Amino acid sequence: MSAIRHFFRHFLLALQFFTRVPVTGRLASWVGYSPQMLRASAGHFPGIGWLVGCVAAGVFALTWWALTLAGHSSQASAWVAAVLSTLATVLVTGGFHEDGLADVADGLGGSLQRERALVIMKDSRVGAFGVLALVLVLALKFALLALLTGQGGQGMLQGVAVAIVAAHVLSRFAPLWLIRWLPHVGDDATSKSKPLADQISASALGAAFLWSIPAIALVWCAIGAIKTVVSLVFLMLTLAWMYRWFQRRLQGFTGDCLGATQQVGELAFYLGLALAPAFS
Repeated sequence: MSAIRHFFRHFLLALQFFTRVPVTGRLASWVGYSPQMLRASAGHFPGIGWLVGCVAAGVFALTWWALTLAGHSSQASAWVAAVLSTLATVLVTGGFHEDGLADVADGLGGSLQRERALVIMKDSRVGAFGVLALVLVLALKFALLALLTGQGGQGMLQGVAVAIVAAHVLSRFAPLWLIRWLPHVGDDATSKSKPLADQISASALGAAFLWSIPAIALVWCAIGAIKTVVSLVFLMLTLAWMYRWFQRRLQGFTGDCLGATQQVGELAFYLGLALAPAFS
């Protein structure tokens, strides 16, 4: 019973930290807070992906269905559905990860010097590199979801919805390895991610793995083994590249790096699915 209680408290704390979903009043008092609890809650980051992914997939499916029923083409409907589903995820998370992506792009794109890059990343203003990164990443996400919709057959809508859920879950597993492998850098006194800075525990990684396994099984059954394997390879290669980039440029990670890794990892998963037929 104690283990179940800890599980739900850590999940709800992750919900508080990584989304805009309100956990208030008596429930918030029951959940509690400590830096140790926040570190443990990191293992539920993929669990938050299940919530965000299901919202995104639901909005995508309902929008596509309503527009095609109204007589619009499948491809045009997919573009609109992709935009609205992404908007839904931003509303749920508060643009937490997109903000991290913009900050990383501004910092590492705006200066070759490590200390200057860290200063830029802490600036709340968005610069040219940040805007470019957000525009390009969002445009690529819309295009890939529309492309995946056009690739499908009879079970197209189901397959894309499953892909969206899996992408959100697994792209939230990837940043945990940065916490495991890299030291936290930046101003520890003001950093929101400082409680996550200590090396993530094996038990937290185990919890994240347990959240991720059903997502892999789901996409495997709905889309097929080859596409699943290729998309996972793309996600792992992206994680390795992000790790190497942050290690070389920053000698560690910040909270923004975690958000940027989630965003790029989600794109890598979709790209792997889109390119997988070439390997069949």
